[in-house]
Parts: sequence; C-alpha cells; structure tokens
Amino acid sequence: MSGWVQLAVLVACLAVAYRPLADYMTWVYSSPRPMRLERWIYRAAGVDPTFEQRWTAYAMSLLAFSFSSVVVLYVLQRVQGSLPLSLGLRGVQPAQAFNTAASFTSNTNFQTYAGETTMGHLVQMTGLAVQNFLSSAVGMAVAIALVRGFTRAGSRTIGNFWSDLVRTTVRILLPIAFVFALVFVSQGVVQNLHGFHVIHTVTGGTQAIPGGPVASQEAIKELGNNGGGFYNANSAHPFENPSPLTDFLQMFLILVIPFALTGTFGSLVGDRKQGYVLAVVMAAFWIGGSLIAWHFEATGNTALPAMAGGNMEGKEVRFGLAGTATFASATTSTSTGSVVSSHDSFTPFGGAVPLVNIMLSEVTPGGVGAGLYGMLILALLSVFIAGLMVGRTPEYLGKKVEPREMKLVSLYILLVPALILGLTGAALLIPSAKASVLNAGPHGLSEVLYAFASGANNNGSAFGGLDANTTFYNTSIGIAMLLGRYALIVFALALAGSLAEKKHVPESLGTFPTDSALFGGLLVGVILIVTALTYFPALSLGPIVEALLR
Repeated sequence: MSGWVQLAVLVACLAVAYRPLADYMTWVYSSPRPMRLERWIYRAAGVDPTFEQRWTAYAMSLLAFSFSSVVVLYVLQRVQGSLPLSLGLRGVQPAQAFNTAASFTSNTNFQTYAGETTMGHLVQMTGLAVQNFLSSAVGMAVAIALVRGFTRAGSRTIGNFWSDLVRTTVRILLPIAFVFALVFVSQGVVQNLHGFHVIHTVTGGTQAIPGGPVASQEAIKELGNNGGGFYNANSAHPFENPSPLTDFLQMFLILVIPFALTGTFGSLVGDRKQGYVLAVVMAAFWIGGSLIAWHFEATGNTALPAMAGGNMEGKEVRFGLAGTATFASATTSTSTGSVVSSHDSFTPFGGAVPLVNIMLSEVTPGGVGAGLYGMLILALLSVFIAGLMVGRTPEYLGKKVEPREMKLVSLYILLVPALILGLTGAALLIPSAKASVLNAGPHGLSEVLYAFASGANNNGSAFGGLDANTTFYNTSIGIAMLLGRYALIVFALALAGSLAEKKHVPESLGTFPTDSALFGGLLVGVILIVTALTYFPALSLGPIVEALLR
C-alpha cells in the first residue's frame, strides 16, 4: 500500500507543479528584457542577445561552446593533482578523462570511476557541477529553438543560442537548484569541504569516506537530469540520499522539468491541449514502466524471492521494492542515470524495463529539453504516417511535413540504434572488450547492450556486471555519447530551421487533429513499434531468453 501511496503522491505533486512551472518557463523564453545579471554575462562574453541566428549559426555556437566545455573539463581532470582541494588524488588517466568530459558535457554522466576516490572537490565543483547546469541548459535551449520552428512563419532565424543558454541557467536551473540544495542540507545531505574521514564498519573494518559539496551537486544532478553521483553508490549512498523524504524529492526533481516543458510548448504554440497530449503520453510510459518493474521484482520468477517478499538482491532496503522500481523507471525514462539500486540484480523482465525505457528514445518524459524535442520529432513521424493512411500531405501545428523534414526525422531516429547495435556487436567480437563482461550468456549481452544504450541515449545509468573502465569502453562509449547528443541536436536544429521558413497552413476538414486522445494513441503506437522493430532481436537474445531459461 505504501508503494501505491508514494506513486500517487508523486503524480499529484507533479500535476500541481505542472502549470505554474510551465507558465514560468513560458515567461522566461518569451521575455524580451534580460535581467541585470544576464546583462553582465553578455557584456563579459561580448554577446548581443538580441541578434537572431539562423539554425546553422545556432548549431555552430552550441557546438563550439560544447567542444570548449569538453576540453576544459578534460584538462581539469588531467591536472587535478596540482589543483587545490584535490584531496591528494592524482590526475585522471587520459581515456577515463575523455570519457568523463564527454559524459558530463553531453548530459549523460556515465561514470567509469568511483567519485570519492577519483575526483577532488575542485574538479567536482568547477568541472562536474558546472557542466550539470550547462549541459542541461543546452538541451532546453534546443527544445525551445525547435518550438520556435513551429511558431514562426517565413523566418530564417530560430533565436539566439547564448540568450537561451543564459536565461535557462540563470532564471530556471540556478534558483530551483539553490532552494533544493538548502532543503537537502536540512535533511542531512553532506555539504562541506572536508577531506577523508576514517569510519569503522559493522564488520570491524575501516573505510575512508570524504565529505564534500554534495547537496549543491545533488540538487542540479537530479533537476538537470544529469545523474552523476558524488559517491560511487550514487543515490543509494546515505550521504547523498539519507531518507525516504529526500528520495521522494529527488524523484520529483528528476521529473518536474521534463513534464512541465510540454506545458511550456503548449503555451508557446498557442494551444495548451497540444502540450497536455504529450504529457499524458509521457506519463503513461513512465507510470507503466514503474508498475511493470515493481510487479516483476515483487513476484520474481522463482518461489524463493516470492517467499522472501520479493527480489531484494541489489535493492535499497530503506525504500523498498516499490520505491526502487519507481526510482529506476524515473531515472531511465529521463536522461538522469541516478540509481538507488543495482539494475544488474533485477529479475530478467524487471531489468528489461530500465533498458527498454532508455531504448524508447529517452522521450518518456526524457531529459530536460531532449525529451521534448525527441517527442516532437516522433510526433512529426506520427502525423506523417497518419497522412499516408488518408492520402494527404501531413501537417503538424500548421506546418506541412514534407520530404526534407522526414529525411531529418529519419536520420534522428536511425542514428542512435545504429550506434548502440553496432558498438554492442563490436564489443562482443573484440576479445579484450569481451573479457570485461563479468557474466556469460544472455545476461552478459544485456550488460553490454545496456552500457551502449545508456551512453548513446545520454542516460548515464549502468546495468552493472561490466568493467567499463578500459581503453575500449571509455573511448567507444565516449564517442557514442558525443554522437548521440550532438548529431541529434544538429538534426533537431536543422528541422527547426526548415519549419521556421514554412508558412502556416490553415486547418481544413482534412487536417488530422493532434490535440486529441486519438493522436495520443497513435503516438504511443509509433513509439512502441519503432522501438520494437529496432531492438526486439537484441532484447530477445538478452533479457527475454534469460527469463525463459530460468
């Protein structure tokens, strides 16, 4: 019963926050006047926030900024041993430093290291935490740029990247993260600059655990759908997540912006029903995934877990099966990657839920910004299919969907599966990469498949059972993260530019309504079919056959 209550309260809190936050973000992106702090930033950077950019200039600004972020974060890690507050830790090795730099700047936060024994406080604060803000702001900027493509007509511009980046960071992410960081501190999350403390374990041993600026990083880690843990155990660590209340608040932070952005979308296009349809579709997948994972973890597939009250292996006992399943579904339905349990310890079908959530193109509700622009691209595919059914040119929000748009949609949809399946196949053929897989058979395939799915889809969570801290995995997953993030962003911005140039087409009797339950059902079907056709063979060889063999 407590699990049902928790899920219901979480949904209610998200519903209450939906409209106010959506309206606030609508004001942020519609406001023509910069704040004083923003003016200082523009002046220091030499940026004119009123200058409108074409999609190519917008994309070049974004890529240049992100490339610079990768380089700065890489250098910070390499010279860590010479920096203050390093806690005596050495510089990070090149392959791992590349992987981490690619990971945090692409909003993936995939970690092949243990935070408390690898990163000093200065790198955590000025490198990782800063990228938690900036990578999230980049995703939200792209989403708003794509929305402008629908709202503008006959325009060759889609906004200004620097203005969108600064407004998102200063007006949305910073104030919310600041408030929740204080809340987390009040609940016992660590926030200091202390070094290592030696503690005595219950088995009589000792363990050295550092303090650090945890609460401030925890707030933006969840709010910005980043997920990188200050400690290796991530949100299962009591210093990061000390109580059921903080656990609940973390889930709320993970989900609140991705859902609210659909409301912002509806307001900006002048039809709130459009946003509600997308929000309901997202919620259906997320809630459904939570319940399915909870069911299989509670029942297990043998008599022993059922007699014990469920499969508790690898679970956070403070939060129970229901809380664990809900958290797992929340983090893998978004691009967060934060965990309170070992997904490797889930039952085959229970563990398939996080994997499938990631494979659903990270749109249910997806990462901050990335979920919205990914869902809008799938909506374009859905109206195109509907247009083929009735034999007319498809339209979405008054814009005709023509060959150029469908080519970009197709590239967007096909790139990530090609990365995931191609790199998984390579990893299983290369002997040195295969040696990193700690389990044989279908479970080992699931571990490798999950790692590349998590990287290419910018989720960042780990299934476990795989030693990813090797040159091959650090490099290949790093490349997958960069391509899975920035190639898709280029496609989305090109689509925004193409749509902005089009004139609005008035609705007619033949226009397919996209603010209805019928369209929502079509969108659900398209998402499921695209995922099934793409990944079902791989899933059949992984979690499905593993469940059948037990």
